[in-house]
Amino acid sequence: MFNLLLVVVGGGIGAGIRHLTNMGALRLVGPNYPWGTMVINIVGSFAMGLFIATLARRGGSNEVRLFVATGIFGGFTTFSAFSLDFATLWERGATLPAFGYALASVIGAIIALFLGLWLARSLP
Repeated sequence: MFNLLLVVVGGGIGAGIRHLTNMGALRLVGPNYPWGTMVINIVGSFAMGLFIATLARRGGSNEVRLFVATGIFGGFTTFSAFSLDFATLWERGATLPAFGYALASVIGAIIALFLGLWLARSLP
């Protein structure tokens, strides 16, 4: 239960930072392109890599990993978790599965979103 609480609190922090980043991007460059989301995905992935490598080198508790990686970065962007999964497969030498995962995740998610839109718009 304590681990769940760590993820929930961290996720709330990450989601708050994501919201502030999106609002800042809207004010800075306007709504014509999803700059905020793109920056969030790139920065979140960079931060995840930095954190995981540092945690592995210095050693860290599972609680810290849950709070920061799953919670904060997961709340900030799930793209960071996707990027870490891809990197893990890649570093294991599973090149084809890594690219299959990336392709299936991105295309699958876009198709699923359109299916959800279609379904919701089709219901009375």
